[in-house]
Amino acid sequence: MFKTWLAQQAYSLLMRVIVPAYLWRVWRRGRQEPLYRVNWLQRLGWYGRAHRQAVWALHTQAGVAAAPVVWVHAVSLGETLAARPLIAALRESWPGLCLLLTHGTATGREAGRALLQDGDVQTWLPYDTPGAVHRFLQAHRPAVGILMETEIWPNLQEASRTRRLPMVLANARLSAKSLRQAQRFAPLLRPAAESLTMALAQTQADADRLIQAGVKHVHVCGNVKFDMTPSPDLLAQGRAWASLSERPVVLAAVTREGEEPELLDAWVNLARNGMGQTPLPRLLIVPRHPQRFDEVVALVAQRGLSLSRRSDWGATGPHAQALACDVWLGDTMGEMAAYYALARVALLGGSFAPLGGQNLIEAAACGCPLVMGPHTFNFADAAELSEAAGAAVRVASLSEGLTVALTLMAPAQHQAMAVQALHFAGTHRGAACRMAKIMTSTLHLGASKEGSNT
Repeated sequence: MFKTWLAQQAYSLLMRVIVPAYLWRVWRRGRQEPLYRVNWLQRLGWYGRAHRQAVWALHTQAGVAAAPVVWVHAVSLGETLAARPLIAALRESWPGLCLLLTHGTATGREAGRALLQDGDVQTWLPYDTPGAVHRFLQAHRPAVGILMETEIWPNLQEASRTRRLPMVLANARLSAKSLRQAQRFAPLLRPAAESLTMALAQTQADADRLIQAGVKHVHVCGNVKFDMTPSPDLLAQGRAWASLSERPVVLAAVTREGEEPELLDAWVNLARNGMGQTPLPRLLIVPRHPQRFDEVVALVAQRGLSLSRRSDWGATGPHAQALACDVWLGDTMGEMAAYYALARVALLGGSFAPLGGQNLIEAAACGCPLVMGPHTFNFADAAELSEAAGAAVRVASLSEGLTVALTLMAPAQHQAMAVQALHFAGTHRGAACRMAKIMTSTLHLGASKEGSNT
């Protein structure tokens, strides 16, 4: 107990000390992504009059509807998109549900706007200091907290435990590496894991590791990302772009820092050798982080390649100048399904460096064949299943990945893998409904006033 108390105190002190550095980092990111500077004091648990009035209206609406105020935390874009089917399932299970939606990144917050209904409230999750967490919970008084995937914060969990606020880790995953880190800092992280009401795990392997980390109640439900349905309008948009291009497109999807230089060097080498194809393919790069768009533009220019940015096209799609370029840059948000529909094959970003990979399920749902690198530990089960289903191919390096991608662009191979990808994506749906059913049957939440924890 003393070790736990000491670890909590040391952690809280550290969080307080580095608050200025945290705020400075947020403000700096706001130079390129202005949304970071919107209501930024909410990150310390300070709320203006307009926000407090919105929260008051939220609870009033919940009381009238005899429905709970459900808090969902989706830190970034991927978690926010994954929360969409879960929130839809919860709204069916809890009619009149009032949503409090929190985020940590600008991309997550921007995407989260589409999940809100009249009366719902959106805000930043505060920094994990005791004071900020207390002010957040005191101001919003949710009936339950649902954290997407991996978001466990010691002070937040301790404050929730003190208030007897049920906390659920939904679509939960825990890699072997993260488990080792959790065990290394067990005096701090194990009590946080133990305080969770339940975890709804993606796979049995995730469930086993979560139990080892200290979570007491774990259910295996599958991955809600299989329940994400791509927009038909975006798919049609991507296909329309493809019809305008006389050159097939290779997509580098959601790339991370360090991957683009290797990718571009390999691309230049293949281009010099003619790539063995006529016409030569076009490369489409979609970086994960918006603040890196200009950096990727510079990398392309350094290699003497011509580039067109999606943001310059307008609603009609690629113009004549864009169609003459070697490289396209996907520098817009919310159009990933269109990029997958445009491409003949995709390379999975984050999987060619030891970063764990990105969401590969979206590519399958769009019918886009996928080439992935050796590092997919963030989506280990989905990666293995997609490879076994013939929806994806694994390679050892980016240069090998490009070579394989070019072979998969042949019409017959592309069509066969596209069919297998769609079948793979459709086979594993239903996790959102399973999670909603477990939560509604276990938590027994009524009106928000019953779970206000005041």
